[in-house]
Parts: sequence; structure tokens; C-alpha cells
Amino acid sequence: MSRLGTLGHKLYTGQVSYNIVGNRKKWYMVSAVLLLVAISGILIRGLNLGIEFSGGAEFYVPSQSCSIQDVRGALTDAGIETSTVTEIGDSNIRAQTESMPAEQSNQVVDNMAAACSVTADDVSSRDVGPTWGGEITKQALIALGVYLGALVIFLSIYFQWKMAAAAMVALFHDIVITAGIYALVGFEVTPATVIGLLTILGYSLYDTVVVFDKVKENTTGITGQSRYTFSELANLALNQTLVRSINTSIVALLPVAAILFVGAGLLGAGTLKDLALVLFIGMAVGAYSSVFLATPVLCDMKEREPAMKALALRVQKRRAARGEGQTTQAAGDAQETAGVGAEGGAGVAPAVERRHRQSREPASGRAQPKRQSRSQRRNP
Repeated sequence: MSRLGTLGHKLYTGQVSYNIVGNRKKWYMVSAVLLLVAISGILIRGLNLGIEFSGGAEFYVPSQSCSIQDVRGALTDAGIETSTVTEIGDSNIRAQTESMPAEQSNQVVDNMAAACSVTADDVSSRDVGPTWGGEITKQALIALGVYLGALVIFLSIYFQWKMAAAAMVALFHDIVITAGIYALVGFEVTPATVIGLLTILGYSLYDTVVVFDKVKENTTGITGQSRYTFSELANLALNQTLVRSINTSIVALLPVAAILFVGAGLLGAGTLKDLALVLFIGMAVGAYSSVFLATPVLCDMKEREPAMKALALRVQKRRAARGEGQTTQAAGDAQETAGVGAEGGAGVAPAVERRHRQSREPASGRAQPKRQSRSQRRNP
């Protein structure tokens, strides 16, 4: 068995456990810092909206005998002071400017053709109005609203509304951080960016639902015992799904990283970087939030319920009672339930299994003598 597989088995059985829920204040602090940086980037730098959203003119010229400096010079000669010039792969140079009259657009085409030693027919141009980008934004917001509404209904029915609320907190966290990093990096926001943003929401939700499903399984009938609190069994669920989350994240991030760093970076496939960056950031942040944010937020809400408060009090009294004359055993139980058990320990999971097994066994009454068979009674 591989080392990661061995670790996964120990995490699932509770022999090794990380106190993720117990350290939730640390994760909240990390998320708060990331959100502060992201919001500052959005407010200070702003999003670099592509031509599809802001409107303007766009020109493409073959780049075999031309450079970015040549194109900038052609634009300056035509009276264009503000422009964005980028190289698209190995075949074209793209220039984006503000909207201009048709006469000025024709002059830009002629200047670029002369600077790059091509004919005017080789230079393509188009004028994009902001209406199209606004329509894309409107449709994206409608799709997002329908998606979030259906998500809340599904999670509230399948789980409970507090799990739906925790999932919404994680999704909001992922969207803001992704948008903030996009603003800080300065990449253009294109329709591909919007598509990627909607994609990462589904990815983040998938990981969160898997963890919540295990939390639901571990906490079913939790008020019928007095050994573990809701947070402790939720922390066990996180540990049991931790390796799966790591494996899923690595498998998902590797191809996206290849597109971002190899395709867009080394090979110059600039049309892919918008989609690749938003997917890479969103998947990484989504993997973090599903483990370190969604479940801790759920535990904070659940621990405020009167039933969970009563359960926590019973657990505390039980451990205090066991501490009288059973200090060593109580310390061991406290270590296990706190989620910091060492290798080789009994762990929380086996204890939970024993609890469920014992609940199915009939209650033991007073000891009864074993009856002899009839043949033994007749022939003493």
C-alpha cells in the first residue's frame, strides 16, 4: 500500500487525525486576510474588462514581419494614444483601442499594413459595442442566480438549511478571492473568464457536498450518545475525506496548470490564459474552502443549537466523571476526541463504530445460569 493510501486508511479509522475544526479560528483568519487582499485589489486596481464588456475597436495583423513596437507606432501615427497591444500565439498581433470613427479606423489599418509590410486586406478589424458584453453579463448573472437558488433548495432538502448556508459562505469566499486575484494580476475579463467562474462554482460545491455527506453519516443519531460532540464527529468526517479531497484537487489542477503555464506561458497560446487562470485559482481556493471553511462554519452554527449545547454539556460531564480515578483513560479519550490522536491509537472512528454496533445489540439483563439439556437431566 502506498504511503498516501496508508495515511488515508489511518485518517479514516481515526488512528491519525488533524484537528481542523478545532483550529477554525486560524482558518477564518487566513480567509479574512485573503478576502481583504482580494477586495482591496478589486477596489483599488479594478477588473481589467475586455473589449467585449467595455466596447472599442480591435485590430489583428500578421506578426511574421512585425513587432509590438511597430504596431504601437502605427497606432500613435493615427492619433491613438490609449491602446493594448498583445501577441496572440506566433501568428498575430492584437491591438485593442477605444471606439473610433470609420475614417480613423481605416487610417489605423493602412498604418499597420505599412508598418508590418502587408496589404490592408491582411489586417482585420472590428468594432465591438458594450451592449454585447452587457448582455453576456446579464445572462451570466441570471444563470448564477438560478444555480444558487437551485443549490440552496437541494442542500436544504437533502441535508439541512444550515449546510446550505455554510456552502453559500464557501462559494462567496471562492468568487471574491478569484475575482480579487484576477484584478491583482491584471488579466482581461473575457466571456471565457465568466464561463470559468461558473465552472469553479460547481467544482467547489462538489467537494463540499462530499464532505457534508460524510458529516451527515457520522452525526446521525448524535444526541443519543454522550461521548462526542458535533464538532468532533464533523472533524472526523473531514479527516476521512481529506485524502480524497487532496487527490481530486491534484488531478483537477494538473491539466489546468499545464494549460496556464505551458500552453499560455511557454507556447504563447494567449487565448487560453483567461480561462486557465480563473480555473486554476478557483479550483485551488475551492479545495481550501470545502475543507477549512465550509465545515467549520457549519459546526459554529450547529453548536449554537440547544440540543448540541446539551450534548456538549453531557460530554463534558462524562469526561469529568471519568477523570476521577481514570485519569489516564480520560486523557486518552480527550486526545482522541480532540482530533489529535497519535498513530496506533484507538481513534474516534472505531469508537463510533462500536457505539452504533452496541446500539443494535439487546440490552443485557441479569446473568442466567446455563440450562442443561434434557438428556443430561434424565441421566445424571
